[in-house]
Formats: sequence, C-alpha cells, structure tokens
Amino acid sequence: MTAALFNSAVLRTEVRLFRREPGNLFWILFFPSLLLGILGAVPAFRDPDPGLGGLRAIDLYVPVAVLLGVLIAGLQGMPQTLTGYREQGILRRMATTPVRATALLSAQMLVYGGSALVSALLALTLGRVVYGVSLPGQPAGYLLALLLAALACLAFGALICSLSRTTKIAAALGSAALFPAMFCAGVWLPVQAMPDLLARIVGWTPFGAASEALNDAAAGAWPGWDHLGVTAGWTVLLTALAARWFRWE
Repeated sequence: MTAALFNSAVLRTEVRLFRREPGNLFWILFFPSLLLGILGAVPAFRDPDPGLGGLRAIDLYVPVAVLLGVLIAGLQGMPQTLTGYREQGILRRMATTPVRATALLSAQMLVYGGSALVSALLALTLGRVVYGVSLPGQPAGYLLALLLAALACLAFGALICSLSRTTKIAAALGSAALFPAMFCAGVWLPVQAMPDLLARIVGWTPFGAASEALNDAAAGAWPGWDHLGVTAGWTVLLTALAARWFRWE
C-alpha cells in the first residue's frame, strides 16, 4: 500500500512538471493537429483522388497526425527528461529512498504515453469536425494499433536514453531518429501513396507498419496481423535492448 502511494505521488509530480513545459504541451499535444489543420486548408487535399481509391489526401493524413504525436513524445520528450534526471543524479538519489527509480520510469512512460493518446484524440476530433474525416470504422483495432505504436516509440525512447550520457546527446539521437520515423509514418508522403517497393520496405519499420494498421482500422477493417506483428516485434526488440543497456547512474 505504501509503495502504491509513493508511486501515485511520483506520477502526480511528473504530470505537474509536464504541464509546466510549454514546449512539450505545444509539440506533443497541439503541433500534430496544427499541421493537420494547415494541410487541410489546401484545397487539393480535400478533393477525392482516384489514385487513392476515391479518398482525399486529408483522410490519409489523420492517422499520420495521430502517429506524429506519438513520435514526438517518445523520441524527443521522454529521452531528454529521463537523461536529464540521470545526469543530475536524481535517479541515483531515488534508489536510496522508498521510491524506487523504476517508479519514475513508469510515471514517465504513463505521462508521455498518455499525452500522445490525448494528441491522437485531438487530431481525430479536428479531422472529423473540421474536414469531415470519418471516425475509425474499426475502433478496437485502431486503439490496438495506436497502443502498439506508442509502446514501440516509448521503448525506442528508452533505448535512446540508455545510449545517451547527456541531455544534448539524447536530443541529438532523438532528432536523428525522429525524421526517418516521420518519413516511415508518412508525414511527407502517406505510405499508401508511396511506390510499391518503398511501401513494402517502410512496412517493415515499426511506424510504417503502425501507419498501415491505423489506415486499415480507419477504413473499417481489422488491422493486418502482419502490420501488428511487425510493430509488436519491434516493441519487444527495442524493450530488450533498452533493458540491456539502461543505467540508473
């Protein structure tokens, strides 16, 4: 019971600290929706495209905006925060208290994972209310794909933290990982619009597979088990590597 109270106190503290960071609030919560709003303002993005099976470009960019919040939270937000705690000796000092450092790690994953889910909800709401994008036809499959994507990204972020000795290194590694991940998620070109060979290659990455799974669910079909399997496989691999190299001090 005492441990649960300590863990709850750590989580509340991390939520308060997160809310005091305007950069996190903007880039994770609001930037994906802002980008979606800018793209939706382009008339061509609102016109049905025969090359996309009659869909509009904005229909394909809603899942991309959903993934973008996940990527920023996992690759830019969490690694720098955790690395800063370790660099300042906070994790080492926590190990001597009733609150174990694992409680802080769990709280960080909940805060950044939860913020990514809120960002996804905002993007879905904007797409529906402003641009008439249909809500996911397979909501359970959509949620499963999104949760797997969030877990994969948080595991990737933990790996970046484990490889970073300073916050500057964490920021550099996070940025180096973010832009290829954004490409695979379809930020510059939706996976469905990529040439077949490139789409197949991207489909073997965690975020390319997650993008495909989200689009399947958005269209009303259960996400392909191959896409879910790729995302889950990357989650297991990245978690194992992060656990292997992670250091508390």
